[in-house]
Amino acid sequence: MSDARTPGTDIDLVAASRRGDSAALDELVTRYQPRVFRFGVRLCGDAETAADVAQDTLLAMARSLRDFRADASLSTWLYAITHRACLRHRRKKRFQPAREESLDALPPDQRDALAASARDPEQALAGREIEVALKAAIAGLKPAEREVLLLRDVEGLTAPEVGEVLGLGLAAVKSRLHRARLAVRQKLEPLIGTPAAPGAGPCPNVLMLLSRHLEGDLAPATCAEMMAHVERCPRCDAACASLKRVLALCRDAPAPDVPAPLGRAVRDAIKIWLAERPA
Repeated sequence: MSDARTPGTDIDLVAASRRGDSAALDELVTRYQPRVFRFGVRLCGDAETAADVAQDTLLAMARSLRDFRADASLSTWLYAITHRACLRHRRKKRFQPAREESLDALPPDQRDALAASARDPEQALAGREIEVALKAAIAGLKPAEREVLLLRDVEGLTAPEVGEVLGLGLAAVKSRLHRARLAVRQKLEPLIGTPAAPGAGPCPNVLMLLSRHLEGDLAPATCAEMMAHVERCPRCDAACASLKRVLALCRDAPAPDVPAPLGRAVRDAIKIWLAERPA
């Protein structure tokens, strides 16, 4: 494939690729390879499987661009292909993501680092420890909840787009998303929680309410009641702050570097396909 870069929107690049512009196809691969690999690593659980999945996904993209609907999001389409590829590899290898279900599954040196950092939450946020803890917390989710959280809070898809990728209704997406957010926040609480004084009297489930509010599902009156309670309850205020911090960590989680051999393998596979496909 050509080393030249063809700038433009996704739709422009797709149209050019359909016309046989190899530089446009190369640009699409360059643009989406990091996202596909990152999603594969976090969904499948290991870089080796993710590399196979990324290669399968990007080659499938090249082969199927003529079938891509221009009214859909290219990223949503690619995430759906990646998701299916991960499921195939998981079934083939009998891969079990639950091997990283808890912080106890981490190596001793990493557990010790996390324990030490828990004494200073701000220092933990600045270091590698919080990345390790976040990865373990996400890996420990049930697969159905992990998929939704990765797509919505890490990859930044909208809830309807997540439903399109996974073949789920909107209500199911949001239900799994809320559970996943609260579970990850609970796992990270020792590192990011802010000590707070006990609240006065019974408290509403402000974490679930906040998660629903972020998805636009909270009635204005209920939202106002929640905010009024949070303002007078230090415990709930701290809990909401910790959930917001978890979501920020998910959004800003660093992407793993794409292995150089993967990039070469993808381009070689596409070159072979381009040479063999009918004119």
